[in-house]
Amino acid sequence: QVQLVESGGGLVQAGGSLRLSCAASGRTFSMGWFRQAPGKEREFVAAISWSGGKTYYADSVKGRFTISRDNAKNTMYLRMNSLKPDDTAVYYCAAHPTPLDIVVINTASYNNWGQGAQVTVSS
Repeated sequence: QVQLVESGGGLVQAGGSLRLSCAASGRTFSMGWFRQAPGKEREFVAAISWSGGKTYYADSVKGRFTISRDNAKNTMYLRMNSLKPDDTAVYYCAAHPTPLDIVVINTASYNNWGQGAQVTVSS
């Protein structure tokens, strides 16, 4: 199974920016970013299709976050701007097994997860 490793998390002040990276050990298809705050369930953040031509965002991050990928480097990114304290969470990248050029927002249908990266936004 392809291994996924997140990086780029950290502590930032409200209004600041961070870029998360998800490096895959091999080829992946549809991918997504998810997050889990303390005491809350894991939630969908953004997804991107195999080609990178299709993206989808949760309403809470739309206009502030940008998902992208570089298939030549087997890496996916999440650029996060205008960060808010409510964005504080562990962020996970995930890969979906279906070899179709689609975006997938169903958390339960992803079968390959990274270890997570902590993002903390101070007020």
